Amino acid sequence: MWERTLQDLIRGLRANKADEAKFIAKAIEEIRQEIKSDDMALKSGAVLKLTYLDMMGYDMSWAAFHVVEVMSSPKLHLKAVGYLAAVQSFNQETDVLMLTTNLLKKDLTSSPADIAVTLNGISHIITPDLARDLSPELLKMLTHSRPDIRKRAVLALYKVVKRYPEVSLQAIPRLKDKLEDPDAGVIAATVNVLCELTRINPEDYLALAPPLFHLMTTSANNWMLIKIIKLFGTLTPHEPRLVKKLQPPITELIGTTPAISLLYECVHTCIIGGMLEGSSGDALARTCVAKLSGFLEDSDQNLKYIALLAMVKIVPSHPHLVAQYQDIISASVSDQDISIRMRALDLVSAMVNDTNLQSIVQQLLSHLVADTATSTLPSAAHSLAQHATPSSPQTAKPSFPSPSASPAYRLTLAQRILQMCSQNTYENISNFEWFLSVLVDLAHIANVDIGAQIRDQMVDVVGRVRGIRRYAVKLMYTLLSDDTLVRNAGEEGSCSEILWAAAFICGEYCSELADPQKLLPLILRPEITHLSPDIIAVYIQAATKVFGFWAAEVAQRWTDDDLRQVKDVVQMVIEHISPFVGSPHIEVQERAANTLQLFNFIQADFSAYRPRAAENAFDESTYSFANSNTDNEPYFPKSLFLIQPLFSEYELNPVAQHAQEAVPIPEGLDLDAWIVPPPDPAPLYFRNGDKKKVSKGSKKGKESSGKGKKKKKEENGYEFNGYNENESETLTPAEPEHDTEADRIERERRRAERLERLRDDPYYIMDKDPPKPALVPPDIDSIPVMKLEGMPALSEIVDPRLPSLRSTQYRSSPESFHIDRVGEMPAGAIVSTSYPSSNHASRPGSRLGSVIASQTGSPAPAPAPAPVRVSSGLISSSIPSYEVEDDYHHQPSTPTPEPVKVQSKKKKKTAMAGAGTSNGSVAVKKKRTKTVVPSS
Repeated sequence: MWERTLQDLIRGLRANKADEAKFIAKAIEEIRQEIKSDDMALKSGAVLKLTYLDMMGYDMSWAAFHVVEVMSSPKLHLKAVGYLAAVQSFNQETDVLMLTTNLLKKDLTSSPADIAVTLNGISHIITPDLARDLSPELLKMLTHSRPDIRKRAVLALYKVVKRYPEVSLQAIPRLKDKLEDPDAGVIAATVNVLCELTRINPEDYLALAPPLFHLMTTSANNWMLIKIIKLFGTLTPHEPRLVKKLQPPITELIGTTPAISLLYECVHTCIIGGMLEGSSGDALARTCVAKLSGFLEDSDQNLKYIALLAMVKIVPSHPHLVAQYQDIISASVSDQDISIRMRALDLVSAMVNDTNLQSIVQQLLSHLVADTATSTLPSAAHSLAQHATPSSPQTAKPSFPSPSASPAYRLTLAQRILQMCSQNTYENISNFEWFLSVLVDLAHIANVDIGAQIRDQMVDVVGRVRGIRRYAVKLMYTLLSDDTLVRNAGEEGSCSEILWAAAFICGEYCSELADPQKLLPLILRPEITHLSPDIIAVYIQAATKVFGFWAAEVAQRWTDDDLRQVKDVVQMVIEHISPFVGSPHIEVQERAANTLQLFNFIQADFSAYRPRAAENAFDESTYSFANSNTDNEPYFPKSLFLIQPLFSEYELNPVAQHAQEAVPIPEGLDLDAWIVPPPDPAPLYFRNGDKKKVSKGSKKGKESSGKGKKKKKEENGYEFNGYNENESETLTPAEPEHDTEADRIERERRRAERLERLRDDPYYIMDKDPPKPALVPPDIDSIPVMKLEGMPALSEIVDPRLPSLRSTQYRSSPESFHIDRVGEMPAGAIVSTSYPSSNHASRPGSRLGSVIASQTGSPAPAPAPAPVRVSSGLISSSIPSYEVEDDYHHQPSTPTPEPVKVQSKKKKKTAMAGAGTSNGSVAVKKKRTKTVVPSS
């Protein structure tokens, strides 16, 4: 019989490329017959061929038992085939491994050649059970007379300890002895095994520090020194006394070794081992940085990379040493290698401070300005054509992609700029005018999706720094007048989100503009229709704010000649906002509808306005909105003051980080209770063919007398006038069965409370107009007088798009910028939490939540918590009363009413606990008195 060998199988595969699957199927059938043979040589040949096919992806798990048979062969060359097949095909789930325990034990006590083959196989097929059973034999192999067996046993012991960690207690003393083995190969193998095992549990190997230290100071093998240095880098954080011991030899190695790999490992161990800390570590840190700086100037890209990687870890503790090489590091940001650019960017971000921030940011912006249109990679065909066609040295220029070509890299670069500037709540920024200009420039040149982050920082910095608001309004006015941003909105990388910030800032701080009405045509131009819905919503809100501020100013200097101008502005606003009322986006639709109704009311007031004589001029000391006396009526339309109080009543401040968590939950408020109870699961009407059972003993559902009368059923306070196949039932309110005097009083009290609560709700229209608050005239005598002699004049504005600002002193010096880092805590009852409170917490009526809190920096610690009060009208009547401190409306606090005695003769009565509270019901038994305290 002729058998096919492995060489024949390989030749057959090469000869049958067209029908390889058919040839392999035939070969496997032959192997199945050969592997069942009693001839061990033929069986091992079949196993060898299966091993080759397994490397090609064909499964041989069905022959696992035959592999074990070949492993048990007494002949070494056949046993080696069996172990090779086991290493190739066995895994942790192979069932026949449990049959190999005795076989492996026997082979470990055989000849040295068999032991070597067995140790090699054990290191690959070891399982937790085999590790437990074979660990005694392996520990004995560590004392074998042959060095190669000891070395193989040490390496196999690593896999045994990983699979069965309990053996480490016996293995550590044996490994310690192997560190003093007379053979250098055994020592090197032991150091390698320890270097891997210490990463798992370093504390168990601290006892090996003395022999390892002896090897480090006496060995001349650089590769073993690298492993020992790595090992000490793992042990040092768990044993601080090693730092002082290791500093002298490692410093000597750094200064004397010519091996770059060993030098880097020494520097890395100094960093991760804490050897650079303290006064003794300054000299070592200076030496490490000096050595790494030499790598930065090397032509080898690998050395540049590891130098930047190591400097990133040194810069947190020694930034002044790394800053000496800022120019070299900054040059690496423009390197062609993306890995080096990213590591250099990490290092540049870590070494930023208040002195080098502007220079670093400007340099990073210059990389984004680079033209990316021509920085594309050439195609493979183009590259081959260039190499195939001979060209002169003058025309042969290599084309490399620009460092700023990758969108992912540009996004990372832009994010790093924002991160560096906003670090620790802008602690490194001294000139916020420059920072706002950087944000605007970044939005124009980034060409990536970074607009949302730029928008958040714009709003946050303007809310925190009061001195920058004047410049910010002028800059945002320019953005709103830029047709390019509006035209490119929606495109990828357009950063159109900054228009959201521009509209919000101009609307909130429009008082800085001398002519705010000129902003309205820019905000409400027809081109904004294709902006995103959230931007359009802010545009509408900003237009309302701007008009309200301007209208109030016009009213203070009113002349009859202003009527035509105001009417035209109102008409323009109505025409531009009306299309948004039908917007499919609910936020845009709601804001447009509310704004349109306000302006329709103003327009109607203008139509009914009649100019008054000069003798009826407006007297600020006697004017009141609630006064209906014609002698005291203002000589301007009263609707001019309609919008401004809606947005300028309270001051807008930044919000503290833990403001929401510091709000105390009022006593008696159940946040898990239903605000509106779910409907009764019983149906309110009957469908055709449905029937409803009436509970026993109930008076409901009785059939009325008389022919043709329909059944009446009462559910949930409604009567149902029967059911008929041809008629639909009618739903009418049911009259209460027993309407007592107490019920009527309680119902009237609830109605009065509801009307009082809804009186200040802008979304409810009351039957009678409530009395309007009196207009508080400005106290002109309290305005301080400032002498402006010798002050610098405002610079001439060249750009016609720039707005005209109010003629107040404009502080542009960096010293005038004050950052509100902490933010404002909520106004409420005395805050009894451990969160820090802001120094702005005592301001009455602040609008919390309107400014985006900083997400990049952590606020500085604030003073100790202080009692905080609630402004009047901000909390519903269900919350207990607190002392009111209001600078705008000094009203006496309302005393708590006396409890009202309510008696009910019904068996069970469901009463609401009070307006604005949870919807829990109170069961009142017959003739039981319940005390109801009206809300204040």
